[in-house]
Amino acid sequence: MTGLAEGIGAVTATTATPSTPPAAASSGPRGLGTSLPCPNAAAKASGTFPYAADLWAEGLLWAAVLRSPHPHARILSVDTAQAAAMPGVRAVVTHADVPGDPAHGRRVADRPVFASEVVRHHGEPIAAVAADHPDTARLAAAAIAVEYEVLDPVTDPEQAFAAEPLHPDGNLIRHIPLSFGDPEATGDVVVEGLYRIGRQDPAPIGAEAALAVPRPDGGVEIYTASTDPHGDRDLAAACFGLEPERVKVVVTGVPGAMGEREDHGMQLPLGLLALRTGRPVKLAATREESFLGHAHRHPTLLRYRHHADAEGRLVKVEAQILLDAGAYADSSGDALAAAVSFACGPYVVPHAFIEGWAVRTNNPPSGHVRGEGAMQVCAAYEGQMDKLAAKLGLDPAELRMRNVMATGDLLPTGQTVTCPAPVADLLQAVRDEPLPPLPKDEPGPHPADGGWLLPGGPDGAGDPEAVRRGVGYALGMVHMLGAEGTDEVSTATVKVSGSVATVICAAVETGQGFTTLARQIVQEVLGIEEVHVASVDTDQPPAGPAARGRHTWVSGGAVERAAKMVRTQLLQPLAHKFGMSTELLSIADGKITSYDGVLSTPVHEELEGKELWATAQCRPHPTEPLDESGQGDAFVGLAFCAVRAVVDVDIELGLVRVVDMTVAQDVGRALNPAQVKARIEAGVAQGIGAALTENLRTSRGVVRRPDLTSYALPTAVDVPPVRIVRLIEERDVVAPFGAKAVSAVPVVTSPAAVAAAVRAATGRPVNRLPIRPQAAVGAELRG
Repeated sequence: MTGLAEGIGAVTATTATPSTPPAAASSGPRGLGTSLPCPNAAAKASGTFPYAADLWAEGLLWAAVLRSPHPHARILSVDTAQAAAMPGVRAVVTHADVPGDPAHGRRVADRPVFASEVVRHHGEPIAAVAADHPDTARLAAAAIAVEYEVLDPVTDPEQAFAAEPLHPDGNLIRHIPLSFGDPEATGDVVVEGLYRIGRQDPAPIGAEAALAVPRPDGGVEIYTASTDPHGDRDLAAACFGLEPERVKVVVTGVPGAMGEREDHGMQLPLGLLALRTGRPVKLAATREESFLGHAHRHPTLLRYRHHADAEGRLVKVEAQILLDAGAYADSSGDALAAAVSFACGPYVVPHAFIEGWAVRTNNPPSGHVRGEGAMQVCAAYEGQMDKLAAKLGLDPAELRMRNVMATGDLLPTGQTVTCPAPVADLLQAVRDEPLPPLPKDEPGPHPADGGWLLPGGPDGAGDPEAVRRGVGYALGMVHMLGAEGTDEVSTATVKVSGSVATVICAAVETGQGFTTLARQIVQEVLGIEEVHVASVDTDQPPAGPAARGRHTWVSGGAVERAAKMVRTQLLQPLAHKFGMSTELLSIADGKITSYDGVLSTPVHEELEGKELWATAQCRPHPTEPLDESGQGDAFVGLAFCAVRAVVDVDIELGLVRVVDMTVAQDVGRALNPAQVKARIEAGVAQGIGAALTENLRTSRGVVRRPDLTSYALPTAVDVPPVRIVRLIEERDVVAPFGAKAVSAVPVVTSPAAVAAAVRAATGRPVNRLPIRPQAAVGAELRG
């Protein structure tokens, strides 16, 4: 076992997140508000940054997982004898080999490690194999003989209410009946709509991979791109029948994440195989396994009825929201709470009656994907706003302006919006921005040379006279941190040795920029140039999952508090020496200066020979669960966004080309302006994918062609210039630094804006995402 530990240690040392070299740190501006670059950006861009798929250890075995080809079936028998007898096979595990809890789950422990009696979705794990070679492992997995009794799958969430229970817990995961105001209220104008949102996959740039290594104490270490290492550790320990301290999760580089992206159906079998064989075991998922294993955005059915007065002011919103959770609960209850709470959007609605359900089906699993719940309802309520504008003969942007929310207004949950809510300013910013010029002359491949692209691309088969341009608006909102009583807390330690600082915090860098932010915070507070951020594992105190921008708030807040405690330790001897309080000393530009200018000394001189450290926690104010009427102060903070989309639509072929996306966003404070803009641009790109191309298609529960050829992600050609015309920096006083999450809200808002623009171009009621070609066909072709 010593050899194994030494072997893996050599590899994992290269997976730690490196800090910027001292020369790079001192080469430009530093601290909050500057665009400090990511410390490993060059390595990631050049392809030299190590991820879990790159790991190796002495004595390494390879794993393969046998997954169900059926979405719903009864397992009559599982025969592993042939697989176990194959040369090179070291272990085969099934449900009978799980020593601890047979089921797991982030919110509800309802998902088995291996299916034992019933298969509930296509791709559910049945067994796993460890072998000397990856090909041997795959062949052995295929040799496991499973006898199924195929059952009819329940794939329509509306049928799930009356269907036989798919799970011992039943088919209904959660029901929220929200009541706000007078149910008898009516408006002068009423519009109704039915909307459907497809199954978007997070499609991370790197598929899931992990390495499990047995420990001398009988435990196991798991090296993987976890976004919630302590949650993963506790879940794995329960399934392995071990104490949490005997399971260690080490975070490797995360190759893209939209929240909790990891597939536990891969990690848990790996740990079992490592414990069984006493050797390290590795698995790098194929893209097909990635599609089948991890959670997707909830497909959603939404029915809406909006009431407004003759001036276009909203009176009442009625809605029914049905989320397809797939086979297991995962975070569907959280997604439903967001969908119901934000069902009216960032608009003032005196009366709201929203009923929401999340149900089990035999479809692929749904879970946390950026903007869950909020994205689906945004597409629906903005479709309703366009219908109201058309019926009232109002400009769509003007109708929205008459109804926008502001600080002090109430959500339909009864919660007062106490944070900055500059929704009117955001909408006005995108309205005022000049529209892109209309195409001139002939279409061609090079718009910069005077030509213009047809919706089908430079070789499009369409007729230029069939192209119509449309402009659409959308306003979106998301919550930050957890909700409904979630205990949000993070712990961080800042250590200073001489003129070098180290941050220890289990907040995972998923691309949201936490590693860079932590360095900036310490530079700002202590005036130290060289700051390292330690790699993450579960030997550190927990920091919680990387989702909803929470690490900027809670982990950044913990780093700031720890750095300030170290600052006090640094300044106290000087203050005592000069007979003043530490509050009269400041640190800026690498110097400690007194209020009267008498003292001015470089920070590095005062730190010479000293070892200082402090640990601190950050915990936002508590929230509460929604009650039986959907009422309660469920959210800590909110972020808002306005998007204007411009599209060209070929109304003969139904092809759509996004010409321009104009964004204004409420960010609280731009802690790293370059990263803020990059995150917004990435969110818009993901939103365009949800609007036009991304839909993981199934046939009676079976995923059709789970690969990146059939699942059409938007490319650089599909994403137009993203013009960020305004970042409103009204600081949220309860948030550390006043900053807000920036990634999710453009994902939520962009699909609705694209759909609104297609409606404007075609006059068609676009009510399904992604937009199908037939939805954009049928307008008058000439004149």
